[in-house]
Amino acid sequence: MVDTKLFYMTSFLIMVGVVFTYSLSIYTVVYFGAGEFNFVLKQSIVAFVSIVSMWVISRQNPDVIIPIIGFSMFFLFIIAMITMYFLPETLVTSAGGARRWIRMPGFSIAPVEFFKIGFIFFISWSFERKISPHEDSLHTKKELMILLPYFLFIFMPLVFLIFILQNDLGQTVLIAILLLILSLLAGVRFQLFFSLIFIALIILIATIYFTDKMIRVEVWWANSQNFFLPLFPDVISDALRVDSLPEPYQINNSLNAIKNGGFLGVGLGNGNLKYGYLSEVHTDFILAGITEELGYVFLIFITSIMYMVIHRMFVIANRSQKIVYYLFSAGMATLISFAFLINALGISGVTPIKGMAVPFLSYGGSSTLALSIGVGMVLSISKKVKLNE
Repeated sequence: MVDTKLFYMTSFLIMVGVVFTYSLSIYTVVYFGAGEFNFVLKQSIVAFVSIVSMWVISRQNPDVIIPIIGFSMFFLFIIAMITMYFLPETLVTSAGGARRWIRMPGFSIAPVEFFKIGFIFFISWSFERKISPHEDSLHTKKELMILLPYFLFIFMPLVFLIFILQNDLGQTVLIAILLLILSLLAGVRFQLFFSLIFIALIILIATIYFTDKMIRVEVWWANSQNFFLPLFPDVISDALRVDSLPEPYQINNSLNAIKNGGFLGVGLGNGNLKYGYLSEVHTDFILAGITEELGYVFLIFITSIMYMVIHRMFVIANRSQKIVYYLFSAGMATLISFAFLINALGISGVTPIKGMAVPFLSYGGSSTLALSIGVGMVLSISKKVKLNE
């Protein structure tokens, strides 16, 4: 039987996203001269297609539908990401000079959002054949030799496609996290896992330091340094202090929105920070907009629903008999967990801001539809496991 609770909770989050797309997009509507219902109408169509797709996929036999969707999303969208750079400007939407969306009649597609679902399946399918969670005979050296091709021939080309060509460090980091977590769940030894984590952190720090991403870290530090610097001696504190940077207005306005909301919020539709203070608050900063209008209580409620969605997906994974289903379900839960966490930590000023959509809530058809397809695949798997309702 399909896990209907997971379906209803996911659908609820999608519908909350539609409501706040309407409530928070007012400045963007005026700025672009669009109709009042332009964004909410588009997101409503996406919500309908996403929920229907999720339900239809959930009714299928997982042994048939999951390989078809998984392989299709992996190969078709990696081809789309490559092809995107050879398409004329009229068919591609750019952000900061990087091509990230393919224009279709009436809408745009971000191939990387769909590719992530295919990536989780492909790695899960491949690890099932290469690494067994119950096999104790593999030594660290052998495990490393098994994992090395994944990093050389899959992850490194993705770094070029997503980070270099699309200038999207966040998605690159998220895919790296998925690869590392899935390798751990597949059964690699902890010492190799933590060694890979250490190497990945060094590469990440070097990448940030030697690219234009460093300015985001400096802006974040300029906003947070007054909290941390008193913990250090004066000599170290003076050396670490950053001055003469642009005002981190996005973080400050996000924090002001959260603060203004208080426990119960100022009321749906009554928020002030959406009037141009936070750029396109209905996308990456939707959690701040939700908190201002409906308060901490509703934010905790939404976070709880998100947690239950993630938890049920991990339960489905844990009770799956096939390793590929176990890894795929756990991978989807990991994707949603880290996407939500990266966004929440960024808009609250704990970490530098990274443009990461909030799963199911942020405006954007590609993210919502892709995740819904992934959840539909997990729902299909749920028919094969016994769940305690």
